[in-house]
Amino acid sequence: MPYLIETFDKPGHAHVRARERSVHLAFLEQHKALLLASGAKLNDDGSDAGGGIYIVDVDTREAAERFIADDPFTHAGLFERVSIVRWRKAYLDGVCHLPG
Repeated sequence: MPYLIETFDKPGHAHVRARERSVHLAFLEQHKALLLASGAKLNDDGSDAGGGIYIVDVDTREAAERFIADDPFTHAGLFERVSIVRWRKAYLDGVCHLPG
């Protein structure tokens, strides 16, 4: 069952996000087989909203927790808070995944 991970940056830590971005992106590339989706949250004007969303295809909450714990953004102390919830894949890329 996939998990949705939502992160919330600490206020005033945009410099940490910018500094660690390339290492974070390399981490995502290394783990792309687990990612159904991921990306930064943005304000309506396209500016950084201070956090991100990951939908990871792992079997347990513990695996989702390990994934985000290993993220370079976590190691750099960027996140004020992280929320992890199970996610039911209903539609993905225009395809229904619900049982008939």
